[in-house]
Amino acid sequence: MNRARLWWRSRRVADGLELPSPFDPAAFVALLAERRGRPIELLPVTVRHSLPCGLLATTDRADYILYAADTTALHRQHIVLHETAHLLWGHEGAADPASLGLLTPHLSGSLVRRVLGRTVYTQPQEQEAEFLASLILQRALRNDRGPSASSPGQAPLGSLVGAPPAPKPDRGHG
Repeated sequence: MNRARLWWRSRRVADGLELPSPFDPAAFVALLAERRGRPIELLPVTVRHSLPCGLLATTDRADYILYAADTTALHRQHIVLHETAHLLWGHEGAADPASLGLLTPHLSGSLVRRVLGRTVYTQPQEQEAEFLASLILQRALRNDRGPSASSPGQAPLGSLVGAPPAPKPDRGHG
C-alpha cells in the first residue's frame, strides 16, 4: 500500500474516534474498551533492551497492553497508542514465546489467543499502527489546543513533537 493511501485510511480511522479532552491515554483506552465491548488493561512492565517496548495480548476475557514503564512519558503514550492502533486495525500475529513469558508472567500461555510484539509485526502492520498512533496523538493535541492553534490544514510543529500548549496571555486583574 502506498503511503498516501495509508495516511488517508489512517486519518479516517483517527477522525472517527472519540477522544477525551484533555487527552489522557488511559481515558482513551477506557473509551475504546467501552466501544469494543471488552476490557483493555494497561500493564506497565520493566523490559530489557532486547525485548519489545510494547506488546498486545488478547485473551478470551480481555485485551492487555503491556508497555515499558521505564521510559519517558511521551514514549509510553506512543507505545500505548501504537498498541491500540493494532486493536483498531484488527491485526493478527504471534510473538516469540520467550518474550511472551518474560513480559506476561501473570497470563497463562493457554489463555492467550493472540499476541503482537513489536518484533513480530509484518511491515504493513507496523506502518499502519505507527501512522494511526501518530495521527491519534496529533488530533488529540490539536483538540486540546483548540481551533486557533494552527491554520486550517496545517498542524503546529508542537503537535508533532508533543510540546505542551502555549501559555495564554495574561489579561491582568480587574
